[in-house]
Amino acid sequence: MDRRNFIAGCAGFSLTAKATDVLGQSGSLTRIIFPFAAGGGGDALCRIMAQTLGPSLDRNVVVENRTGGDGLIGIKSVKGTPPDGSTILVTTGPTMYLLPMTEVTPSFDTAKDFVPVSLLARFEFAVVAGPAIGAQDFKQFVAWLKANPDKASFGVPSNGTIPHFIGSKLEQVLGTPMTRVPYRGSAPIVNDLIGGHLPFGITTVADVIAQHRAGRLRILAVTSAERSPFVSDVPTLKDSGVELAADAWYGMWLPAGSPAELARQLSAAAVAALARPEVREKLQAIGLIPVGTTPEGLIAELAADTAFWQPIVNATGYKITN
Repeated sequence: MDRRNFIAGCAGFSLTAKATDVLGQSGSLTRIIFPFAAGGGGDALCRIMAQTLGPSLDRNVVVENRTGGDGLIGIKSVKGTPPDGSTILVTTGPTMYLLPMTEVTPSFDTAKDFVPVSLLARFEFAVVAGPAIGAQDFKQFVAWLKANPDKASFGVPSNGTIPHFIGSKLEQVLGTPMTRVPYRGSAPIVNDLIGGHLPFGITTVADVIAQHRAGRLRILAVTSAERSPFVSDVPTLKDSGVELAADAWYGMWLPAGSPAELARQLSAAAVAALARPEVREKLQAIGLIPVGTTPEGLIAELAADTAFWQPIVNATGYKITN
């Protein structure tokens, strides 16, 4: 059984237990902390989950965007909070395995400081150009890069992310210097691309698919191993001659000390929510692929991705100073 099939299999467990059994007082407030800006696909996922989890948890669930520090501020704000289900972390998988790799002195230990709940949804990345570049495809894009190295600035949702390292790989493979511009999330990248202030960016398909379909931006390539089901006419990087395949995902965690039963019951509630047709439709409409796993499924994904990205990150020498 391959890694993805194993993880998918981890979604099939009993949903008979109620999260309220261990969450305690009904009607209390639960906060979902999302470490990036409002307006992107991850933020939309959090808000959809808040709406659907609230009734099943018998709690008021709200989303708080704690931006900054390339995701660190939001993650650290959950670390050490009471393990009573009042605070939930939803963030990208890469923040949970890349940040400990790149900080000179790690601010957190994913295994020790957090309790895994569920892998929520997968997403793909895109190399996307704005009107500042006239390229209609990846070949024309490469030609523009080589002709305009002084203008080759690209936006990423933050430093130390998968788009950051995809950009480093592209720079290496194409042999063209590029200037990385870190943003706080994808929404400001999209705004600057549309406004012509930024030539191109590397961000999630989910965050640029609407503008691509409207013709305001152009997705030149996707980074997944196979073509995206959301933009099947767009080639992969491998189709375009770049040997790199990478996707990512959003996951849910509780602070350390949270009971395993709480994590399992919250996971069951998340899986049930993600199985609802209306939820799946909403997520797929913004380029997210609903998953939903047990805590063990999240652990397996995290371990596999850590092993894959560790040597790539090490080769760049990138470090975050505290």
